[in-house]
Amino acid sequence: MKVLKFGGSSVAHAENIRKVVEIIKKESQNHRLAVVASAFGEVTDVLQTCGQLAAKGDLSYQKLLKDLEAQHFELARSLFSLQQQSIVVSEIKILLNELDDTCHGIYLLKELFPSSHDHLLSFGERLSSLVLSSFLNESGVYNILLDSRELIVTDANFGHAQVQFEITYERIRQQVEKTESNVFIPGFIAATSDGKPTTLGRGGSDYTAALVAAALDADSLEIWTDVDGVMTADPRRVSSAMPLEKLSYEEIMELSHFGAKVIFPPTIQPVMLKNISLYIKNTFRPEQPGTLICKNGNGTTLPVKGLSNIDNISLLTLTGGGMVGMSGVAGRLFSALSDRKVNVIFITQASSEHSITLAVTEDQVAVARQAIVAEFRDEKALSKVDEVLVESGLSVVALVGDHMKSSVGLSGKAFDALGKNGINIRAIAQGSTERNISIVISQNDVSKALNVLHETFFLSKYKKLHLFLVGVGNVGGALIRQIREQSEYLKAEHGLELRVVAMANSRKMWFGEKDLNLAEWKKDLSEAGETMDMDLFVEKMKDKNLRNAVFVDNTASRDVAGYYAEILQKSISVVASNKIAASNSYIQFRGLLKGALENNVKFLYETNVGAGLPVLKTIQDMLKSGDEIHQIQAVLSGSLNFIFNHFVGGTDFSDVVKEAMKQGYTEPDPRIDLSGEDVMRKILILSRECGLPLEFDQIQNKGFMPEALMKIEKTEDFLAQLPEYNKYFEELRKEAEQQQKKLRFVAELNNGKASVGLQQVSSDQPYYQLDGKDNIVLIYSRRYNEQPLVIKGAGAGASVTASGVFADIISLANQ
Repeated sequence: MKVLKFGGSSVAHAENIRKVVEIIKKESQNHRLAVVASAFGEVTDVLQTCGQLAAKGDLSYQKLLKDLEAQHFELARSLFSLQQQSIVVSEIKILLNELDDTCHGIYLLKELFPSSHDHLLSFGERLSSLVLSSFLNESGVYNILLDSRELIVTDANFGHAQVQFEITYERIRQQVEKTESNVFIPGFIAATSDGKPTTLGRGGSDYTAALVAAALDADSLEIWTDVDGVMTADPRRVSSAMPLEKLSYEEIMELSHFGAKVIFPPTIQPVMLKNISLYIKNTFRPEQPGTLICKNGNGTTLPVKGLSNIDNISLLTLTGGGMVGMSGVAGRLFSALSDRKVNVIFITQASSEHSITLAVTEDQVAVARQAIVAEFRDEKALSKVDEVLVESGLSVVALVGDHMKSSVGLSGKAFDALGKNGINIRAIAQGSTERNISIVISQNDVSKALNVLHETFFLSKYKKLHLFLVGVGNVGGALIRQIREQSEYLKAEHGLELRVVAMANSRKMWFGEKDLNLAEWKKDLSEAGETMDMDLFVEKMKDKNLRNAVFVDNTASRDVAGYYAEILQKSISVVASNKIAASNSYIQFRGLLKGALENNVKFLYETNVGAGLPVLKTIQDMLKSGDEIHQIQAVLSGSLNFIFNHFVGGTDFSDVVKEAMKQGYTEPDPRIDLSGEDVMRKILILSRECGLPLEFDQIQNKGFMPEALMKIEKTEDFLAQLPEYNKYFEELRKEAEQQQKKLRFVAELNNGKASVGLQQVSSDQPYYQLDGKDNIVLIYSRRYNEQPLVIKGAGAGASVTASGVFADIISLANQ
């Protein structure tokens, strides 16, 4: 004998029912079958609504009954031959008339009693079983329809009735042994010993099937649903969740208790006691192997087999100095809750005995609190215990696996991963079997936590970084292009997936429901984007609450940089080509580094100096390895180097500046480059990397730009008047040329002091042969004393700067 159970999604409509019949046909060729089914899709919910409306005296329940009638009649017309239709429709009508009478009675009484509620809900399975059993017979799979109310005996705890196993098993065996045919049994419903209908709880059809399998000592139980088996996590929340080949009975009990919806928790006990193999299979992909649940279900050596969660949880904490050494506190606490029928999901107690924390569902928290307050009223009056602390809006996330007990450091690994993503743990519990670690967190963090833990323990195919881009001009646009071009390579070779989930320029911002289309981003941002508001952008980014989130700033905006501290506080890493934050006041700069450290994220700004050159990383590595930096000499402006390399005889300085702007080598306002301010910021950042707490106004600037020209307010007016000063710049060039020297804007750090300025350099100096937009940095240190460490290469341009930002982003994947 084999028992097959089909859920509501498997029998939602005629097409699905035909798939179910094909599965049953195939199975019936080799086995005698007991088939259990749920109500048709969403029918139970409609019945519940009918009862609620009728109890309120609302006659609109009648329309819902008409809709149910139409639904079942339409199924009959779709499934049965004309000859059989009339028979099935008349049988359906008899049940619907009884349902109408039941609702009318509730309407007259204006009250929905628990017993009436169970009777009402029983019609879902009674109707579906009638249709399905009849269709199987017409399809050539002969079966006898049995009445679950005559088989499964329970107590009178309506809604969650407790099964009386001995008499139930005996009745099932007696009824099934009366025939040699297949049998069809409605799920979910049962009855008291005196025949009053009861239900086994939502999802109770699984339980019905398990009871039938246990009573008949079935070869196996197959539960057919709409997923390929038990998944490593909820696929609606974790897109990389994968089906598990095997689980032990104990593992599935833990997973189902903590919210895994694929199976009703009480289902496991009956089959476990009889050592009956349980399969979870997909009605719509019957060729898939599904998940086998059995005694020796350790189908993998992975320590964690699955993740599960329960939402809408509240914590109640009883504390007090008088609890220490007081015997019987825990017993009194749980007895009080048991008397009020409060189900405790989670328990943890401090070893000091100073506090006990427990978790209940939010709909039971008020009753639970009242029970605790009443039980410890005398101790409260004597100040032995404090007020009961209640925290709501929480969830329990559980890590489950038989091999967890032999895995060293597993808890630390989980907590570290959660901490790096800013997920605060409110409470922790671990059973003595070490098969389960339960963690209480904010409900807002559940999806993020599940994805973080899944990536940590299940070797997900890709590690995902979620990018929020602000600034999509020259550098930002080049970054997007590079991400798009490298996407497949990063996935294939490094298991890294970069997801751009939001982007913005100074006018528009766009948050996609899914990943943004990087091939059409300009069009989408322009047409689908909303007005840019940095406050709103940050709020939306925080509300998304994504794991491995990275804020990327490719602007030169002081306003945008002002949000870094808030962003880091939410455990979102910051990658910036924007130099403002790293060259701001020293206290604010150090505050950002401290904020990143405290929140287990990173503040990366490698491109602030040298664009894509590894200048900052080199200095950091030197210092970490114990070197001491004594002096730095550098040409740090690719923009100015480009300008002075192209400012030769026969060219005007103003034309060269405009060409540098056109090539994207300068800031939108070229005065930032020409004034030396940009280089000042860079040498300031290098000074700070060397451990010097310098401020911007401590950098000496030997500028070369005429003061009157630099005082012009608007960029366009500055550019218009720049040609008037071409003669002045030509004189600077000729003076250097006459001495066989070249003009270079040089930054220096020496003896704790920093300066920048225009210099005439001779051919024996390393700056002399510096092509195009190149930068050069010479670092003199204790180890590099006689010959400096030299870093040289392109120091300006959208592509090289974007590549540096890209490298910072990729480095975060290895944190």
